[in-house]
Amino acid sequence: MRAWLTCVAVVSVLFAVPMPTAALQSDDLIAAAVANEARPQADRDRDELRKPAETLAWAGVRPGARVMDLVPGGGYFTRILSGAVGPEGHVYALQPAEVVNKFSAYRQVMDDLDAETGWDNVSFHFDSVSAFSMPEPLDMVFTALNYHDFHAEFMGPADVSAVNRAVFNALKPGGVYVIIDHHALAGSGVSEVNRIHRIDVEVVKREVLAAGFVLEAETDLLAHPEDDRTTHVYEARMRGRTDQFVLKFRKPM
Repeated sequence: MRAWLTCVAVVSVLFAVPMPTAALQSDDLIAAAVANEARPQADRDRDELRKPAETLAWAGVRPGARVMDLVPGGGYFTRILSGAVGPEGHVYALQPAEVVNKFSAYRQVMDDLDAETGWDNVSFHFDSVSAFSMPEPLDMVFTALNYHDFHAEFMGPADVSAVNRAVFNALKPGGVYVIIDHHALAGSGVSEVNRIHRIDVEVVKREVLAAGFVLEAETDLLAHPEDDRTTHVYEARMRGRTDQFVLKFRKPM
């Protein structure tokens, strides 16, 4: 009995070992990035629903990482990623040419963000979404609520297979591709993209896997089961409350 108790005690001690310093530092940087008062108040007001700290921790954002914010929109995640990767990391904010050609305000948003202080590790890019390259291999490509737009009329539509190949080529072996988007009804494919800005998650999986990625994980962190998936995502009552999928793909080593 005494030997058994000793064994239990040893196992208990092993499992009580603190998390590695790097992991704690990563969590601390992400938390500080979200709490940063330099972020616009309008962005901070959205944090409760968007859960940026939990999302980036799940995605595996870490200090020193090279991350692309693909289609950053108003820069909500760009600013947070800037703090989360720390001064040794870098964020490439790619606002596609297709977006700024159609909506010039999104170019101005990036110019305004570039003029702000505090985001020195962010660079801004305006290449085509299906024909871009980065100056160095990336650890992560992150895109939130915009993958469906690759199928939208205003994007051309883009050559989605070329988009995913460009992402694949931009990543280091072992790098990750994280996609957040609005659920459409199962089986609807891309038929609701232009009408209500939603996409069937199975289409996303199929397209990204075809580029050579492996689906590593998915989470219901941003699930909203009360959403029937048939309403336009820009309706006031739906803003931030759509049922969203979160996928993590990895480029094989």
